[in-house]
Amino acid sequence: MLSRALTHRSHGATHNERLEFLGDAVLNLVVAQLLFVHQLKASEGELSRMRAHLVREESLHQLALQIGLPAHLRLSEGEARSGGARRASILADALEALFGAIHLDAGFEAAAAVVERLFLPLVQQDLGAARWAKDAKTALQEWLQARRHPVPSYRIVATLGQAHAQQFEVECSVPALTLTALGRGPSRRAAEQEAAAALLAQVQQSSQQEAQRG
Repeated sequence: MLSRALTHRSHGATHNERLEFLGDAVLNLVVAQLLFVHQLKASEGELSRMRAHLVREESLHQLALQIGLPAHLRLSEGEARSGGARRASILADALEALFGAIHLDAGFEAAAAVVERLFLPLVQQDLGAARWAKDAKTALQEWLQARRHPVPSYRIVATLGQAHAQQFEVECSVPALTLTALGRGPSRRAAEQEAAAALLAQVQQSSQQEAQRG
């Protein structure tokens, strides 16, 4: 199970993507519970932003480096040569897969204990923080919901480059407003954030122009 959690898809057919899916769910629940307990004055929206901040790729990448995960990854020769063992998206996914593997092997409580050991210092460090930066996807969704528009949808429209250096192109769309925007990044998450930022800029500009005409 540990071997599979640390195996990137470039290495072979038995890789960590399904464990990553499970570990992502474990991670989000445990971090949500930590915030619920330690951020007693935070509103639901603030708790959601805090969780998004803590479980984002950048945070997972730093924790993966902290515990020495790069030395244990199983990658193809090409991926290893291109620096895949230090790539943020690969390390973030592997850490989530590790949480999923622990959950399957030893149960939720064991997995939760590992997540808590890694994330509690971050939660405590940020206690009392009045404002948390909103990522583009969150900001766009809140902007749309505040105006009773449907939430945006995301889809991968292209995967570019070789397996060891892929770029994802994602489309963000709000059909009700007939608006779309594209984003590109080294991971699906990064591409979605870029697309959301581009669409948010569109809707905000449109809103400003309408206000000026009014």
